[in-house]
Amino acid sequence: MGYGRVVRDWIPRPTSAKGRLALVALDAFGRQGFAAVNVVELAQEAGVTTGALYHHFGSKQGLYEVVREEAQRRVLDRMEGAVAARPDDSPADAAQVALLVAFDYCVAEGLAGLLAEAEPGGHKDPIEAFLAGLTDHDGVPVACLLAAAWRAALHAAATDLSIDRIRRALSTLTIHPA
Repeated sequence: MGYGRVVRDWIPRPTSAKGRLALVALDAFGRQGFAAVNVVELAQEAGVTTGALYHHFGSKQGLYEVVREEAQRRVLDRMEGAVAARPDDSPADAAQVALLVAFDYCVAEGLAGLLAEAEPGGHKDPIEAFLAGLTDHDGVPVACLLAAAWRAALHAAATDLSIDRIRRALSTLTIHPA
């Protein structure tokens, strides 16, 4: 493993304009998703001008991608930890535990709206890629279905449906070897 995965390229400092924008955007995109976030309101909440947003991130999309990547790193860290904590689990059980841990984390941290959305710009989905390492065998793409179900659960959570009911539904996903 290279240091790039262990040491973050950039960690937002809340004292900088860039850091304030990233932290406010993490919250806003997490609650509302990409389309509903207004850059003027975002800049005002961060105490900066919209020019600062464009200077540091190039566009709303650029800010979104930075924030989304950070959120995904946090989720993947937890998924990897969940799998590592249960080394005797089958791949199917490991995937289910990882999805539940990731769901719980996203709900608790207010990231459901952000990560419920499909990966922007045709980028490879890192959550799906992680799950593929656990579940995809013999050309059967189980991970894409699991990732889609997980994102649907996050979307439901972001729209104020019962978290307990959504979590129970997510926990019923089972994977049977082909």
